[in-house]
Amino acid sequence: MLLTTLMLILVLALGVWAILIFNKLVGLRQMANNGWADIEVQLKRRADLIPQIVKTVKAYAAHERRLFEDVIDARNRALSAGDDIGARGTAEGAVARGASRLFALAEDYPELKANENFLDLQNELSETEDKIEMARRFYNGAVRELNTKIETVPSNLIAGPFGFRQKPYFEIDESDAVVPTVEFDA
Repeated sequence: MLLTTLMLILVLALGVWAILIFNKLVGLRQMANNGWADIEVQLKRRADLIPQIVKTVKAYAAHERRLFEDVIDARNRALSAGDDIGARGTAEGAVARGASRLFALAEDYPELKANENFLDLQNELSETEDKIEMARRFYNGAVRELNTKIETVPSNLIAGPFGFRQKPYFEIDESDAVVPTVEFDA
């Protein structure tokens, strides 16, 4: 009788333990999903701002047609990358580089730099870039916690059988950290 009671207590304890770990994994997965959703909101905001900025700059620098086409092409590639986090990171890096080149171009047009609409758009994009960075940090932190929990004992004993898989980090390309160069045709 005592052995049966101990076995029952052990089975119940293991069941509670498994449920607690499962629920923790679900919470971490939801946190990572929420982080990715926040990133997507900010990336969409940036994608919506890019055409407005291009239109404003284009009015002042009509001869820089190739730059405008590159920026819009990068934006379209980013929008079509979907939920493939690696491809999305690469595509969004190209968008950021293009936007940086637009602002570098604006330096050569004092009347554009003083244009209130352009300044508002530039400030909005700058704020959006900051929000993207914060959302990316949150997402990557949530992914780190989830991936760590999935890989470590004893939670890996629950994660594998219940289909919890690691999520990729949202990383920027090394070239995105480099200051862009802008070439002007004479």
